[in-house]
Amino acid sequence: MSDDFWSTVHRAIAGASAYITDEHGRVLLVDPNYREHWSFPGGMVDAGEHPAQACAREVAEELGLSVEVGRLLTVSWVDGLANVPYPVVTFMFDCGEIPSGTPISLQAEELDDYGFFTLEEAEGLLAGHAYERLLATAAARASGGLTYLPPGHRGLVGQES
Repeated sequence: MSDDFWSTVHRAIAGASAYITDEHGRVLLVDPNYREHWSFPGGMVDAGEHPAQACAREVAEELGLSVEVGRLLTVSWVDGLANVPYPVVTFMFDCGEIPSGTPISLQAEELDDYGFFTLEEAEGLLAGHAYERLLATAAARASGGLTYLPPGHRGLVGQES
């Protein structure tokens, strides 16, 4: 293919996140020191990785945890984020349940805190698009489905397929 063709193709950044809960069903969230809102453990997919590998690597780097990356629960497409030049496609994987007392070693260069939160508590911590991803992800785990959240998606949990 010519360079002209590739210049017309949409570019996107791939991210991978972990959906981890405790024995009470609360979701594990982290507080990055480089952004306003809390987030899920995870990050960008590096060159040469696929999303599940990135998810496992990021959880190990950020939290010092070795988790089994399970099935894909949610894929979201978010466009128009401040300071991000391209849309972000995030793959959210089921990384299981861990006891709330599990020792966690925060990556101090990137994270200030972590905690386990109910869906209601998480709403006040997460950016709107991330909270919608949380709702869709919790529903996908419960139903055994997979949810896609399209750009600009607001108000509904998602489309299960």
